[in-house]
Amino acid sequence: MARIRTEILIDAPADRVWTLVTDWPAQSRWIPLTTVTVDEPAPGGLAGAGLGARFTGRTRLGPVRFDDPMEVTEWQPATAGAPGRCRVRKLGPWLTGWAEIEVSPSPGGARVEWVEEVRARWTPRIFDPVIAAVGSAFFGRVLRKMAAEFARTPPG
Repeated sequence: MARIRTEILIDAPADRVWTLVTDWPAQSRWIPLTTVTVDEPAPGGLAGAGLGARFTGRTRLGPVRFDDPMEVTEWQPATAGAPGRCRVRKLGPWLTGWAEIEVSPSPGGARVEWVEEVRARWTPRIFDPVIAAVGSAFFGRVLRKMAAEFARTPPG
């Protein structure tokens, strides 16, 4: 499996960052060529937030598309003073593995760490280091785009 890891510091409270980074449809704004939809909200959850939620990232480039369905398997929301952690399991025919998002209070805001262990089926394992490097750069860009939203949005 390829291990992808990236992190960023964001000038916003951890609870606000948590709310945005785990708003699955909002990720459509940051992930190129991808639309994220909630398939099944968590029991009692809002907008797909919470343990048991299922969502799908659909990436499309012209007529070519693939789905990356996921399920939330761990859910501990961040607060202003305590870290939060979410883990999702990838359920798709193309990508398997898991992803974790951790949001921690940090001086001046919050630290977001995104870690994935992903396997692209039918791809030789020799390509795992390339997938890891490209994935880390890609998710670094995704997190920078998310952070830019906080720079444009007044606190509230």
